[in-house]
Amino acid sequence: MVLEDEIKAMARDILKTLKDEHDAVRALFERMNDTTDRAAQKRSTLLESIESSLLPHAKWEELVFYPAFKERADRDGLVTHAEAVSEHHAVEHSVIPEVHKSDIDTPEFAGRVKVFGELIDHHASEEEKTMFKMAKGMFSAQEREQFDIDYEEWKNTPEAAAAAVQFDQTRGSERKRA
Repeated sequence: MVLEDEIKAMARDILKTLKDEHDAVRALFERMNDTTDRAAQKRSTLLESIESSLLPHAKWEELVFYPAFKERADRDGLVTHAEAVSEHHAVEHSVIPEVHKSDIDTPEFAGRVKVFGELIDHHASEEEKTMFKMAKGMFSAQEREQFDIDYEEWKNTPEAAAAAVQFDQTRGSERKRA
């Protein structure tokens, strides 16, 4: 029975879920990088998909996962935490607004969105290689399963929906689309 419980608990893991989401966003950026300036509608749709995947993910990390991680972290973990928070801030307050300030059917947009994707890939890779490795030692399989359950439930809340909507409302006037 104990082995059954351990297997069941290991079936869900927030670290796997977050990595799977990282991979999905990476794939969206790859598709974006394959577009041409004439594909304004496709770029617009892809950007919306990237943001609707990325923003709730990032908000949940900031509200739940990062604080829990910080609470249990040693000095190296605190440095990793500070780096992750700083990267989130830079993307939200600098990179994404710069993408939205450019016309979607221009090389400027292509360049800015490429940098956006590269920063997300860097951030996700750092999380996966460093933070997630540390988190495996900080949180039991049962705790990681509970995070995963809580995250899935949270994604269906108005707060999760508001993460993207609030961002859109504050950036909407800067958006330049075809």
